[in-house]
Amino acid sequence: MVHLICLILKKPARAKHSESFEEDSLSCRFVIDGFGIRIGESITVYNDLLIVKAGKVYLGIPLKHTEVQGKKIVVKGLIDQVKAKELGETWRTTVYREIKQPSEETHEC
Repeated sequence: MVHLICLILKKPARAKHSESFEEDSLSCRFVIDGFGIRIGESITVYNDLLIVKAGKVYLGIPLKHTEVQGKKIVVKGLIDQVKAKELGETWRTTVYREIKQPSEETHEC
């Protein structure tokens, strides 16, 4: 009887790392290049790309070229800015939806 109670109360084993946990841990971090210059802030992971907001531009950086160092993400090697902007723009147009604020003129209380 005691053995049965122990089996019921035993917590299930946790998975070591789930894909969603890994994706969540990469968002909202500063992204820097190999020289320590800040590129932007990570927004999300899309397929095998890290999406980074750099000012008003979105960049798509392959995950295989990134490395987590403490609270920052470091991009290994040089970034092809044109390709990164193209990948980021593709993500923005297919996935990202901006929230439009209602104008003050149309808002009635």
